[in-house]
Amino acid sequence: MTLKKKLAVSTLAVSMAAASVAGFPFSSKGLAQHLGIVGTASAAAVTHADAKLKVKNVYDQLTAADKEKLLAYELEAGNIDITTFKAIFKPVLDKLTFLNDGDVATAHKAFKSVSSVVYDVYANDFAEIKAIRYDLDNVNLLNKIAAEAGVAELTFDDLIEFLLGSNGVEAELRALVSSKTNAQLLDIIANSTSQDALIDDAITAVLNHRTGTGALTVSQVVYNLDIAPADVKLTLKNLNATLPTAKPAVKALATAYIKAYGFNSGGDGGSSGGGGGTVVTTPVTNPTATPGIYDVSKLVTIVGDKATLKLVDADVMKAFDALVAANAGKTGLTLTLNLGTVNAATVEVPLSKAIIDAAKAKGIANIAITFNGLTVTIPVGQFNDAVTLTVSTIADTTVTSISSLKLASSVYEFDLTVGGVATTTFQQPLTIKLPLKNTTGLDKELLSVAKVVYGALQFQGGVVDGDYIVEPRDTFSSYAVVENKVSFKDIASVQAWAGRQIAVVAAKGAIEGVGNGNFAPKSNVTRAEFAKMLIRALNLENNSAKQSFSDVSSTSWYAPYVAVAAEKGIITGRSAAQFDPNATITRAEMATMIARAVKSVNPDATTSASALSQFSDAAKISASLRDGVAFAASNNLVIGNAGKFNPNNTATRAEAAVIIYRTINFK
Repeated sequence: MTLKKKLAVSTLAVSMAAASVAGFPFSSKGLAQHLGIVGTASAAAVTHADAKLKVKNVYDQLTAADKEKLLAYELEAGNIDITTFKAIFKPVLDKLTFLNDGDVATAHKAFKSVSSVVYDVYANDFAEIKAIRYDLDNVNLLNKIAAEAGVAELTFDDLIEFLLGSNGVEAELRALVSSKTNAQLLDIIANSTSQDALIDDAITAVLNHRTGTGALTVSQVVYNLDIAPADVKLTLKNLNATLPTAKPAVKALATAYIKAYGFNSGGDGGSSGGGGGTVVTTPVTNPTATPGIYDVSKLVTIVGDKATLKLVDADVMKAFDALVAANAGKTGLTLTLNLGTVNAATVEVPLSKAIIDAAKAKGIANIAITFNGLTVTIPVGQFNDAVTLTVSTIADTTVTSISSLKLASSVYEFDLTVGGVATTTFQQPLTIKLPLKNTTGLDKELLSVAKVVYGALQFQGGVVDGDYIVEPRDTFSSYAVVENKVSFKDIASVQAWAGRQIAVVAAKGAIEGVGNGNFAPKSNVTRAEFAKMLIRALNLENNSAKQSFSDVSSTSWYAPYVAVAAEKGIITGRSAAQFDPNATITRAEMATMIARAVKSVNPDATTSASALSQFSDAAKISASLRDGVAFAASNNLVIGNAGKFNPNNTATRAEAAVIIYRTINFK
């Protein structure tokens, strides 16, 4: 083949987005190896016996389900109308202004013809390919494009040689596949993120494929026709988005191609040389073995000090289905991905958009990731794109260098990306469950999750559950568990009945002193102060909550707590527009707020009908507050004094600490 002919073939192969003339379509979410299958599918049987063998090698790796996917694509692609075709290929067709309506119609027909025989080709039936090859309209279109590139008498045999010859595109891409380790190939098969990266690499390789020593590259030829690589990639993306059957078919073929030509038998360090090899089986996992818990420990790969979970979307779907089937009619389901013990400082868990979308469609509320005793639970309903969780175990000095408090866990750094964009604030909190360590001699009630913020610790609380502490977080950062001993010098008068409670609630960061080591236990509590205590104590913080009270400035320290309390119906304003944040709160109001808060996280908690009968002054409780006081009394969140509740007395800070303590420990 002459240099000019090779350049024209290069132009044709990429400028027509491969599919119209060269064969099976790309997929922007597919695998790069599909480029090697393109030529095989469309032209393999025309003149090259070795091309037929390549097709057979790939076909032998297809499962029955894979073949059904090819058939589904054949039926769909073979029936698209010319309007749809133009929309798919618009980025390229807009640049090929020399093509008239008849040429576009020919390209449309060629695309349908080639696409409609994809299944037949892989079923070892090549008869229709000959008809495509010798169709006069196709030949004329090919020559017209060749002429625009300054080449005459270009044939389909030239195209075949370029795509499938010993120095052709297929050989180059087979070398790309064979250069990957087995672990990398498994990663490519399983993960859309890796597929996206490799498709870009492969397209770049094709566009820069050298057609001879010192020759111009394909990308330079394409540039002469004003077709940019981005045009090709956008065309492929359009094709994938328009034909739902394309992505499954491409992935089936690409996976089969990797199995046929990519895997090697010499371990993960070498390559197969591109000439075939031993097929390596993906680690066996059973997503339906234990509904609700999917053991993915065999899908973890470690490179250096970083471990990455390599999920297969279809298997996760099976795990979803098993969970739903085992919990018919139930809501709020959680699928746990158990990575087991992971010996790496950083663990990365990508959840594809397909997984996120399927979880929401199937009614799965949460996906939990657990390894090394640590668990992160992600409410998936708030996300509309791929999510990647990264957890790193970092140096203890991150905390010990800024605080003398005793560490009761490792120090962890949490990161989350959504659609590839770093995200630190969430509409629905993500729950972290941290394993405790070195707790001998520590007071477990004083343990608190601490957030590292600008060289200082912020105490977030958390509920101790055996050898773990659980804390929902609406923001991500670095966290550790510490024993937070807080003491006040002015609580002697309430020590007997409130001392311990004040210490614990202060340790959790739910209540603070007033300065100079004082707590002011007998001072009154304002509505704003109690809103903060309650929201912090029950871990209900949510930075996305909004409030519309005119007397609550968005810059006020209590604004985010009032917003959450109002949004959840825990607290109401004096009117629709007024919250009255600085007004003191009565015991009945406090009990009602507690009741609403507890019910919001424990909807099954009940009220005793006789709860108020123990109070001789029950008649003094406002009608609007009676249910709340009754609930709080039923669950021992509030108690009376000498048979009275004193509902209209102003609550003190010590009383608030006690009721908050009881709320924290409510079961």
